[in-house]
Amino acid sequence: MTAETAPLVPRMKDQGYEPDQVAQRRQWLEEITGAKLHHVGACSVDPREMRGNIENPIGAAQIPIGVAGPLLVRGQHAQGTFYVPLATTEGALVRSYERGMALLTRAGGVQVRVYGDENRVAPVFAFDDVVSAYEFARWLPSQWEAIRAEAGSTTRHGRLEKIETYPAGRDVMVNFRFFTADAHGMNMIVKAADKACKWIMANSRARHYLVFSGLESEKHASGFLFPGGKGKKVVAGARIPAHLCKAYLRAAPEDFTALWRHTVTGHVHAGAQGYNGHFANGLTAMFIACGQDVANVVNSAMGITGFETTGDGELYASVTLPALTVATVGGGTGLGTGRECLETMGCAGQGRAGKLAEIFAAAVLAGELSMGAAIMSGEFVSAHESYGRNRPKEAVENRGFGDERQRKDGAE
Repeated sequence: MTAETAPLVPRMKDQGYEPDQVAQRRQWLEEITGAKLHHVGACSVDPREMRGNIENPIGAAQIPIGVAGPLLVRGQHAQGTFYVPLATTEGALVRSYERGMALLTRAGGVQVRVYGDENRVAPVFAFDDVVSAYEFARWLPSQWEAIRAEAGSTTRHGRLEKIETYPAGRDVMVNFRFFTADAHGMNMIVKAADKACKWIMANSRARHYLVFSGLESEKHASGFLFPGGKGKKVVAGARIPAHLCKAYLRAAPEDFTALWRHTVTGHVHAGAQGYNGHFANGLTAMFIACGQDVANVVNSAMGITGFETTGDGELYASVTLPALTVATVGGGTGLGTGRECLETMGCAGQGRAGKLAEIFAAAVLAGELSMGAAIMSGEFVSAHESYGRNRPKEAVENRGFGDERQRKDGAE
């Protein structure tokens, strides 16, 4: 078979979402590649429910899901104790997050607040010269009511909140900022912005436009994410007594501030956007488990971890996530395991996206504490040796990631 003769993937009638059509497509792939797809085909989700989520379906990926907790959250939307599902194949990840969660819960819980909740798309308009671009940027705000009406005519759920102009030579980028309720809503707001752009083209001297400029930072990291406007801007923090730090993490509060000082220097040398240990680790696992748009981990994992020693010798730990993009409706949130995992936290359906964001932020804080402690105590390697290799019979319990029941709160 050559590139010229390679067959296309079978589409079948209506894109092929009927169970027998999915089986035929899977069999076709087995025959053409020689692979056996028994596990891929062992899918509990009716493939007819996959329409709108995937094309050319052949089954489903199976990723182990673990649960970590308890995690006490004191938010505006999430209040109470939660057990958090994480889908991963990285050994030691769930146990590490669990250690941080248990510590935070015993310390009185995590305070969480959502500062902003919006999503954005930033089209770019081209002009003949910089004067025309300048005049456009000055004119556009005066057309707010008409632009908002045009964008609103395409959706019942999205709401245009603000527009901002960013000139670049003879181009002008326009940042459309939307409220999207409990959905991620990117497709929704792109459609709305495109409708508004067509009106702008008909009423301005713009030569043409592109609906994406890159300024929106959709699924890529950028400094523009830190002011917010891409998902939920969430901050989580907790005060942890020194005796609990030593009991659970075998580290003193001042050890964490020293760790922060030494490693922030490395981030600066690397030209990193933000500062954190591994936001992406926990977020990816929670995103997969809860049916989120996993590629949004790229922007969601931008953020800042803070470790401070208070005047009375306690540790104050915090995380700031300026662009946490999560949803409880739409996409994969209603499909199979995604829906079930959301239900375990009471986060499925309308009115719960803020709650999910607060739980995720609190969980991320737990992961930062545990990873920081593992690095300081020298347990990072041994923990992965114990939990991260496929040698369950040889694995030995690692002190730093051990069962809380083998420890006493406030142990010396």
